[in-house]
Amino acid sequence: MNTQLLNPRRALFLAPLALAAALAACGGGDDDSDKTAPLDLTIAHIGDHHSNLDPFTAQAMKIGGVDTQVELGGFSRVTAAFKQYAGRDDVLKLHAGDANTGTLYYTLFKGKADADMMNTICFDAMPVGNHEFDDGDAQLKSFIDHLQAGACKTPVLAANIHPKIGTPLAPKAENDYLKPYTIKTIKGIQVGIVGLTIKSKTQNSSSPLATTVFDDEAVAAQRTIDQLKAQGIRHIVLLTHMGYDADKAIAPKLTDVDVIIGGDSHTLLGDFTAQGSGYSTSGAYPTKVTNKDGKPVCIGHAYEYSKAMGEMRVSFNEYGEITSCAGQASLIIGDSFKRQGADGTWAEVDATTRQQITTAVAADKGLKMLTPDASAATVLKAYSGQVEVLKKEPIGATTEALCLVRTPGESTNRSAGVAGCENANKLARGSDAAQVVAQAFLNASLRADMSIQNAGGVRVPMAAGTITMGDAFTVLPFSNVLVELPVTGQQVAAVLEDALSNYLDAGQTTGGGHPYAAGLRWHLDMSKAKGARFTQLEVKNRTTGVWAAINPTQTYIVATNDFAAKGQDGYATFKPIYDSGNYVNNYLLYTQTFVDYIRAKGTVGRPAAGDYSHQVVITKAGVTLP
Repeated sequence: MNTQLLNPRRALFLAPLALAAALAACGGGDDDSDKTAPLDLTIAHIGDHHSNLDPFTAQAMKIGGVDTQVELGGFSRVTAAFKQYAGRDDVLKLHAGDANTGTLYYTLFKGKADADMMNTICFDAMPVGNHEFDDGDAQLKSFIDHLQAGACKTPVLAANIHPKIGTPLAPKAENDYLKPYTIKTIKGIQVGIVGLTIKSKTQNSSSPLATTVFDDEAVAAQRTIDQLKAQGIRHIVLLTHMGYDADKAIAPKLTDVDVIIGGDSHTLLGDFTAQGSGYSTSGAYPTKVTNKDGKPVCIGHAYEYSKAMGEMRVSFNEYGEITSCAGQASLIIGDSFKRQGADGTWAEVDATTRQQITTAVAADKGLKMLTPDASAATVLKAYSGQVEVLKKEPIGATTEALCLVRTPGESTNRSAGVAGCENANKLARGSDAAQVVAQAFLNASLRADMSIQNAGGVRVPMAAGTITMGDAFTVLPFSNVLVELPVTGQQVAAVLEDALSNYLDAGQTTGGGHPYAAGLRWHLDMSKAKGARFTQLEVKNRTTGVWAAINPTQTYIVATNDFAAKGQDGYATFKPIYDSGNYVNNYLLYTQTFVDYIRAKGTVGRPAAGDYSHQVVITKAGVTLP
């Protein structure tokens, strides 16, 4: 007898009939006392909406093979998508974290607008995202208070976070606000949901209290899974905010996990080739891996910014083992469409074309065409009026799209849908947006020789055309200020290496610390070891405009945001300089420096090729980018 068949969980993703035959041949596999009813579970999920409550207009994609402009996302449409599950008893509704920070809705309302919109859905659970800590433990407490003020009472999960008793998140007990897990009953069967938050990134990239303790993610996950198993719960979902690569990496370290629903990396999974090259993806939906026992684990991510949702369908047999998982992430679009005429201008399509497009959308599993939910739209209207007044104030224009990239060569195109950014993630120059922000820093600091900006501090691309105050605060939504540090050339090289090593070597998953600079350029080879990645470092003289090799012993003034200056996001070499008090704080909100720069210039475009910080880039896989 094949001993592998003694435990049906060894038969990964066997067809149900084949699995049933194997079980019958072996007398049922596990002891019959372990048997329960089979379960078909649907998991609907989003993540990383980052206070993006309004839709994105004029987003380009191919529909029926033709370039088309659509309205993409919007939280009221997300609500409509979730309400399609109304009346069903087989659905988990999950949010994978980072609800906060990213637009004027957060700047003005500090999470209340996000909580109210989330409560139009009633999520079954949400893990803490790293950005939930951007304004500290007290602000996270306030957000959770808003989230649980209504009828939904969404559990906020964090198995690996331990706030100190007596602090805002634990006024009386450690689990007052953050629970390690929650249990949902689906068709009479209990499903455990365990929350995990990325440890080092949250500690280094946000502002939790020093007394708030973060456990290793895998250790906390296994501890909590074991607690659930001890209660007789055999269906386990990890709800993580750690990133796609980290989710794939943690599964083989754990026993008894079935599904991972994740966020943090803003990852689009699935096949979106029909929508055009701009919608590049990082893997299959769901991505199938195995856990420590060699048993199947199904992973789902659902992109970003209220643009998409994922639907995973998972089948369990009577032993609580996965027999299949399938599903789809879908982009959520409106029902108005524009196409280019012979003169190249975009215009609303006629009725016949609209019907053809509607038919094509209905046949495309990667798209959901939805009308915004009316009740959610009413909730949003209470906030949007105040936001719209400030958002509409024009500050300048850009002659071409300023595309958003974190790490040159990354798999997902964060600028998907923005004309002119279709292949932005595949180019050596990386982020136009971060490059212009760095130039704004240098412009604001009259004494700086160079400026450095971490990629993760720049949040969205900018389409060609008018730039408004709302655009500026969406591009740069944080409360950072501009500081100036005296740094030697050797330390400049070291801090760049630090920033790369922080995610290439130390497990940071999204490249948020990846550096961009103005007045400083380099060649980068990510396939090398730390210390050998940056070569041909050159500094541009602000007076003459001449580039020259950096002098390791010369002291330069570097303008950066106070977040990076404090050593966050991996900028470790900056930290002792900042901690010593040897810096100048300009007390300029970094968003305001960008606003002032755009207003002064009137019109901006992409920098000259020679002014980009990335002159040559070789990826970790050894590929030289164009």
